[in-house]
Amino acid sequence: MTVYEGSILTVDRMDTITRYLVEDAGRIVYVGDCLPERYRSAPRVQLGGRTLCPAFVDTHEHLASFATFNAGLNVMNARSNEEIKQMISDFLPSSKMKIVIAFGASPYSVKEGRLLNRDELDSVCPDRPFFMVKYDGHACIVNTALLNQVKEKVSALRGYHPESGEMNQEAFFAVSDYITASLSIPDLVCNIQHAIDYLASKGIGMVHSVSGVGFVRDLDISLENWLSKSVQHGFSVRVFPQSMDINAALKRGLPRIGGCFKCALDGCFGSGDAALKHPYSNDASNDGVLYYSDETVIDFCMRANRAGLEIEMHAIGDAAFEQATKALKAALDDYPRGDHRHGIIHACLPTEEGLKICADYGIHLPMQTSFIDWPQEPDAYLVSILGSERALQLNPLRTMWDRGIVLSAGSDAPCTDPDPILWMYKACNHSIPGQSLTIQEALRMCTYNGAWVSFDDGERGSLEVGKIADMCILSDNPYTMNAKDLRKLYVESLILGGCAYQDQKQSWISAVVKGMLARV
Repeated sequence: MTVYEGSILTVDRMDTITRYLVEDAGRIVYVGDCLPERYRSAPRVQLGGRTLCPAFVDTHEHLASFATFNAGLNVMNARSNEEIKQMISDFLPSSKMKIVIAFGASPYSVKEGRLLNRDELDSVCPDRPFFMVKYDGHACIVNTALLNQVKEKVSALRGYHPESGEMNQEAFFAVSDYITASLSIPDLVCNIQHAIDYLASKGIGMVHSVSGVGFVRDLDISLENWLSKSVQHGFSVRVFPQSMDINAALKRGLPRIGGCFKCALDGCFGSGDAALKHPYSNDASNDGVLYYSDETVIDFCMRANRAGLEIEMHAIGDAAFEQATKALKAALDDYPRGDHRHGIIHACLPTEEGLKICADYGIHLPMQTSFIDWPQEPDAYLVSILGSERALQLNPLRTMWDRGIVLSAGSDAPCTDPDPILWMYKACNHSIPGQSLTIQEALRMCTYNGAWVSFDDGERGSLEVGKIADMCILSDNPYTMNAKDLRKLYVESLILGGCAYQDQKQSWISAVVKGMLARV
């Protein structure tokens, strides 16, 4: 039993702030302003100027991909292609990867204003296959050694550009499948364990992982499902199979389906293939790419909804958002469900009609506030491709919130760093006037709403009697801070099930076997 005394941000329905919280055997047994006599002799944690709040939830992350890229070379902070080449040269001698992986390249954050090309990669890595993924996770650059390995698999696909080495759209997905299929299970499991430790260091106690990126028979979905049952020290993983085949979820006993890749309805702004209702401002011949017909998406949603699954789909552009909302509406009109918790990931450029459907039908939106004024995709770039009027309609958090739409927060890692403090800062300091959330709303978005999305709100997400003691100690009280100062806030420790989080220790074999044998 432990008593916490200080500022307790419960994030309950009333956003109650209390002085005491008592944890016993991993559960919260008391929350209030006066400590009952029966708890007064228990060990006490004096918070002082610090604050206790619920553990954070990342509601959209590619865990296996993040784990893989986290073990590779991150070039996201480079500000020139020459710097990236030097980073590659420095990284290669210490890397044991058969296929060298780098992530985070952006033409909008380097002085050259373009991605590296195949010849430049060959100049620093001529012999080993090299896979450099663009920051948005929707395109890559390959060197000649890797191109020679994948050419037969991708040469007939849309997005194949051998001269520059850039692969996007279907060609990118095919190359990604090839890369992930080359990873060994021991390496992947160990990388995921290290990634979970990293997430915990940021105060994240639960992650919603979207899986299904190229392993034979969707092994990564099974693997993450097993790890979700065997992960140590109270960390929680909720797996979404990225598939339009509902059996990918049903045969594994998973209650949810969706994500990106095969559940992506369009591309992204960085590659100019997010699906728009009107052409891009810088290219009147381009209105992006809708990957599926309306009939295909509606059929998927109807089948998944009738099977009782929770559905999530990727939609960046307004045409894709409208397609997603209409498909979910059709599915719910066909087979009404009172508490489905279907969602649309990203929802960067929503439409008025689509937002009305979301509000009327209870469709939630897992948002990536890290995309707001994002160095890898700056506001000036978005204005240049969308025009100033459409750019002012991006990520309208205030509009969504005021309509009663449930917003949660996700990193889309590896696209952005999974950092809940950054999510809150961006949500409260929106670059579009009038679209910011309050600090209380931002904390709810990052905690309770995240647990709600996966039906975990009965056990987690707020600090209330009877719930699991999944909590964070923050360095300060965000409620008393100026929104501009939120970046000064940091997570001091993560407490899961009443115990301070410890790094994952079990072997990869133990982690997999325990998960395979687990009943729940």
